[in-house]
Amino acid sequence: MTVDSYLFDDETLISPQVQSCLPQNYSIRPLGSRDYDRGHLQVLGVLTDIGHHSPQDWLDQFYYMKKRNDTYFSLVIIDHASDRVVAVGTLLMERKFVHCNGKVGHIEDIAVANDQQGKKLGLRMIEALQYIGARNGCYKVILDCAVKNVPFYEKCGFVQKESQMAWYVPQAEQVAHL
Repeated sequence: MTVDSYLFDDETLISPQVQSCLPQNYSIRPLGSRDYDRGHLQVLGVLTDIGHHSPQDWLDQFYYMKKRNDTYFSLVIIDHASDRVVAVGTLLMERKFVHCNGKVGHIEDIAVANDQQGKKLGLRMIEALQYIGARNGCYKVILDCAVKNVPFYEKCGFVQKESQMAWYVPQAEQVAHL
């Protein structure tokens, strides 16, 4: 059996408080190299279209992110009874010139499997990512969300600030990634 490699190895970045609040037989940890088989993409599919990934495509992305383990902090919550990923989330670390070369954490891709909702796993994921941001010296942690999700994020301690804008690159102008 192949041993998991994890996106990052710093155990001090996993909140003991969050771990203690998870249901019995659940744990939170960094994304692992074997999480493709544990349903990582299926959970992300709750959010949006994930496209097609072969196992190798997924591993290539995993190892790209692992090489930048001071930027990508993806977490998963595992249900040990089924050995599957049931919740996911990522904190991206942005290094700035403002705020004396400060850091901003960007929370992305929060998703909980449909059959796992109502167990506060989304809340625990947000708390865990906030903990990582604080431990890494971020002066703020931000996220974008649908208007319908604002009340949930307010319960997590976030406040609405300004407006989000997006520009989507037209399909004809998209350049294939190298």
